Amino acid sequence: MTVPHESHDNRPADGDGGRPAHHRRVRSFVRREGRLTTGQQRALDELWPRFGLDPAPDDGVLDLAAVFGREAPVTLEIGFGDGDSLAEQAAAAPERDFIGTEVHRPGVGHLLGEIERRGLTNLRVSDRDAVELLEAHFAPASLDTVQVYFPDPWHKKRHHKRRLIQPGFVRALAGWIRPGGWLHLATDWADYAEHMQEVMAGATEWFAPDGPVPRPERPAWRPETKFERRGLQRGHAVADLVYRRTEAPAPAE
Repeated sequence: MTVPHESHDNRPADGDGGRPAHHRRVRSFVRREGRLTTGQQRALDELWPRFGLDPAPDDGVLDLAAVFGREAPVTLEIGFGDGDSLAEQAAAAPERDFIGTEVHRPGVGHLLGEIERRGLTNLRVSDRDAVELLEAHFAPASLDTVQVYFPDPWHKKRHHKRRLIQPGFVRALAGWIRPGGWLHLATDWADYAEHMQEVMAGATEWFAPDGPVPRPERPAWRPETKFERRGLQRGHAVADLVYRRTEAPAPAE
């Protein structure tokens, strides 16, 4: 599963589907280090060795049961921002395991601090590009859920190719999400919601709507996020798009 590759401030990444191998991967995020607080730096120094997920290139496919010390459904969130909503999800569902990826180091440090504060054992954190992490280290059908909440909308038309949700990426996700699992997208940009629906309409072999698309209200399992609050303050409508992975075989690479 190979895909061509957030920067509202610190959100996720990806790009055009179907790139030839010799083409440069398009990145949809800008890596911004930002200024770390004393607490965030302490969390990175002290908690990363325990809760950080940073496999070496030659480590191969991760044994997620070994990572968490048990067998449980795994949710991956791509671009978790400050991580508060992901920590809340992990605290509310101790029977599930969670992995969050985020390229913004202050957000990583903040989430590590939340893991410690809440005493969570079912959450791991990566600061790697999600696409590279998935391609190198995740087995087919190893994820129960993938969630992408409020990725960078790249609202200028000439930048739309940098949006994370693209046909190639969604086809690849069909390989990593188990049959019967979920893909949950959320955005507060109306044209990005339309774009997401168009992309998903081209992937009906692997993903079927799970209820109305978009949902009439925020699903109970998704906590409100910082980006969502900002969007609502600006008068944006929030769209939650939830899809179930079908039983169809994963698309060929």
